[in-house]
Amino acid sequence: MKIKDYACDVLVIGSGGAGCKCGIEASKLDQKVIIVSKGLTFKSGCTPLAEGGYNAVFGYVDEEDSLQLHIQDTLKGGSFINDLHLVHTLVTQSPQRLIELERYGSLFDRQEDGRLNQRAFGGQSYRRTCFKGDETGHEMMVGLKEEVMRECIETHGEVMITKLLYDDSHTKIVGAMGLNLQDSSIIIYHSKTTVIAAGGCGWLYPVTSNASQKTGDGIMIAYDVGADVMDMEMVQFHPTGMLSPKSRRGVLITEAVRGEGGYLINTDGDRFMINYDPRQELATRDVVARAIYTEIQEGRGTEDGGVYLSVEHLPDEQVENKLHTMVQQFKDVGIDILNEPMEVAPTAHHFMGGIRINTKCESNIENLYAAGESTSGVHGANRLGGNALADTQVFGNIAGIEAATNAKSSELLDADENEVNAEIERIENLKTSGTYRPRDIKKEIQNIMWDNVSIVRSQESLLRAQDLLDELELKTEDLDVPSFDEYNEELEIAIEVKSMIRLAKLIIQSALLRKESRGAHYRSDYPETNDDEYLKSFILNKSGEVKTVKRGLFD
Repeated sequence: MKIKDYACDVLVIGSGGAGCKCGIEASKLDQKVIIVSKGLTFKSGCTPLAEGGYNAVFGYVDEEDSLQLHIQDTLKGGSFINDLHLVHTLVTQSPQRLIELERYGSLFDRQEDGRLNQRAFGGQSYRRTCFKGDETGHEMMVGLKEEVMRECIETHGEVMITKLLYDDSHTKIVGAMGLNLQDSSIIIYHSKTTVIAAGGCGWLYPVTSNASQKTGDGIMIAYDVGADVMDMEMVQFHPTGMLSPKSRRGVLITEAVRGEGGYLINTDGDRFMINYDPRQELATRDVVARAIYTEIQEGRGTEDGGVYLSVEHLPDEQVENKLHTMVQQFKDVGIDILNEPMEVAPTAHHFMGGIRINTKCESNIENLYAAGESTSGVHGANRLGGNALADTQVFGNIAGIEAATNAKSSELLDADENEVNAEIERIENLKTSGTYRPRDIKKEIQNIMWDNVSIVRSQESLLRAQDLLDELELKTEDLDVPSFDEYNEELEIAIEVKSMIRLAKLIIQSALLRKESRGAHYRSDYPETNDDEYLKSFILNKSGEVKTVKRGLFD
């Protein structure tokens, strides 16, 4: 196989909001940065797809808002298993990071007096969600891309990182290696520090709002070198994804629709959320998703398995100005949301689990950092809408500064040559004429997870999924992967499915450990929240040891 080597001070894996912010800050500290992404640079992350907004306390709309209230809302939304120190960092640094985005060129909506506008979002005491219509993430990426280019940061797209590399003594990470998806060549990166900002794992499920590259690669390559992962059972399902046509199934319908006053309606014509939570449509995402699930299960859903979301009662001007993307998104499929409702159903959206970090974005592995959705602890059991975009900037900023500072006092070290050769051999050996197509295995993984490990779980469904994944794992030893090099998608998927099965098992392991219902984790056999036993997070490690950390207001 062709092999190409690159060297840098800071290697950033992921080119979304967190990865770009990290690269920018590291570069400003005079460190050579390479940003590498599995898809197209700047386009393959979830940040460009994020529509609703960015939470920051300015008090420009509701003067009574405060940092303390934002902290309280975030902890309450996360069912109090958030890492309080990470939450404090998120909330206190979020406003300044938004100001920096505007300096890069990202423009947020303003009120008539010129101050930032802010809208209501679920689970929040006051209107603190800053926005650019319903294309906030896209606008953020416009500014971040410009700043990356101004800093002359080197970017590599369509490179799938498959392994982090230790030095000869196996004490610190000295880079990474992976597959060039264009020609199946091997690329090896030598770096002083490495940051994982590769996003979540929505494509463990067949219906998701995530970009197509999000299969949890970043989390698993960290786990494979011994990094702690935490809160793996916590998978958020956004209440409102498109249901039809099939090609658009799962595409996000932003929470901004409900923030602007949209109603959820069942087939009986009832605005049903009042039966589940006094906040109605602005309840937290876990509550709304389960409410929709219940309406469907009890026979008040549409023939296609959804409910209706309507903005027909709102002024046309408000919908057209504040929800422009939604208007166009549905117009493209022949639906005029000004005059007819949207058909919606829950879609896999955000992973609250991931690599455990501290407030410096350090993992428990030397020279390995992480930021954004690849990490855990910030959002606890359920993320508030608007906190994810803020998360990318706050912790991308910290990761960039900390990784660069570390790199300044470090030196480039050679990777363990045996590990490099073993990984090359592993990838090359996947090209075999076997029985099972990788893309078929991927579909089976997604169906198993959707049927057994999604919005509602139980001991029975979790153990069934575990058994089915064990059987599926055996099939991955007999994959049918072509031997050609250029754009060998089956080879990419073959690497993915082996990792996805192991990631799915970690989610199941944590879900079995948590014998209660909390946030996004709902067990029909343990429907109550049990603070006496489970006000804690579960930490998993490659060693097999299960650790816990107690949570609460004073962790």
